[in-house]
Amino acid sequence: MSTLWGGRFQEPADDLFWRFHASIGFDIRLAQVDIRGSQAYARALQSAGVLTAEEAQQIQTGLEQVAAEFAANTFTLATSDEDIHTAVERRLHELIGPVAGKLHTGRSRNDQIATDVRLWLMEELPALAALLRALQQALAARAEDEIDVLMPGYTHLQPAQPLRFSHWMLAYFWMLQRDRERLQDALPRVRECPLGAGALAGNAYGIDREALAKDLGFEGVTHNSIESVADRDYILEVLAWAAILGGHLSRLAEDLVLWSSSEFGFVRLAERYTTGSSIMPQKRNPDSLELVRGKAGRLTGNLVTLLTVTKGLPMSYDTDLQEDKEPLFDSLDTLAQVLPVVTGVVATLQVVPERMRAALNEGLLATDLADYLTRRGLPFRQAHHAVGQAVLKSEQLGVPLSQIPLEEYQAISPCFGLDLYTVLDYQASVEARNSLGGTSRAAVLEQLRAARRVLESDTGDDLPA
Repeated sequence: MSTLWGGRFQEPADDLFWRFHASIGFDIRLAQVDIRGSQAYARALQSAGVLTAEEAQQIQTGLEQVAAEFAANTFTLATSDEDIHTAVERRLHELIGPVAGKLHTGRSRNDQIATDVRLWLMEELPALAALLRALQQALAARAEDEIDVLMPGYTHLQPAQPLRFSHWMLAYFWMLQRDRERLQDALPRVRECPLGAGALAGNAYGIDREALAKDLGFEGVTHNSIESVADRDYILEVLAWAAILGGHLSRLAEDLVLWSSSEFGFVRLAERYTTGSSIMPQKRNPDSLELVRGKAGRLTGNLVTLLTVTKGLPMSYDTDLQEDKEPLFDSLDTLAQVLPVVTGVVATLQVVPERMRAALNEGLLATDLADYLTRRGLPFRQAHHAVGQAVLKSEQLGVPLSQIPLEEYQAISPCFGLDLYTVLDYQASVEARNSLGGTSRAAVLEQLRAARRVLESDTGDDLPA
């Protein structure tokens, strides 16, 4: 079995170990970026005088053919193909002969793989950002459509205060906006080129690393050859981003799973995003959202996997770092599936305003009653206590707050007047929350305008919309 490193070995690798060691099964998806990196490196070798113009052209032509084979899905793997770098170089040698062996001059698979993954991320992350933006657009559109629908808001899953359903929708819009911003923040650290770092000590052939980085579309170069090949911070950052985003999507899914239950009935999921039961004919299960919830654990697990792998590794490169790609690929593949599904659920969601309205109860207006007393001069803590007593009286009498007689209120506090009953109004309650970011109609409309400005201001320079 021919390898890139077999000169000092007298025995072939054990078959079981070879299969255990080889990464071609998953890093084959890096083929095109690996070839792009090799083409740029060949140009750099020519500029440094290592390759003649004829040799560089031979290599470029051969690499173009290898790329075409991968694109046409006609590339045939050999048993000696340890990884994508080995596979490409082996095929290049078959096509152009010994000159292919000059391509690896001064280059290590250590800086090669670090470059490949960064190039791949530079292609993949903008596509995910576009999917994330599409979900934000769906949330904003539904918020606009449902602007006048009121619902109970919850803390600790207990009824708290009345809200606009659109206000709830926009809460997730802004959470996802921070996720897009986090991705934007990570990009400059992805766009640093490690090629030319060699195995760990640098390049001895006069390679112009800055020109090489520019040729490949990077923004700059890494500054230390040792950590250039050992660093996986940029992957950890992407995995952390994916885990945080997965957590936000899971919370959205959980709300909708809960609210689509018969007990709540606030929303109804489109049939295309639900499934049935193999034994209970009446069932319509929110499997799409349950899977979104479940995938969040997978995304978190991928982050923990690589955090654990990188903890305590000696400098510089160690084969442990081969474990970086599978969790990375899995996280990005997972999000590429999850985001369109959540967007579809949101876009096709049927809102049931009458069920939300029926779930409103006057206990949600207790804070408004405390505010009423505060405006009449009672310190808020005393007002809070007095309204708590009124809520207790409501429970004892078995009537809502609006049906407690005035004398009962005044026995609690003389600050209660006949006008207290005008406060017990859901619409008035939401309209009173008119501060920036609040749930009044005007405040929610301002949020919508801000959301539209955010979506419309995307230039597409870094993360295309």
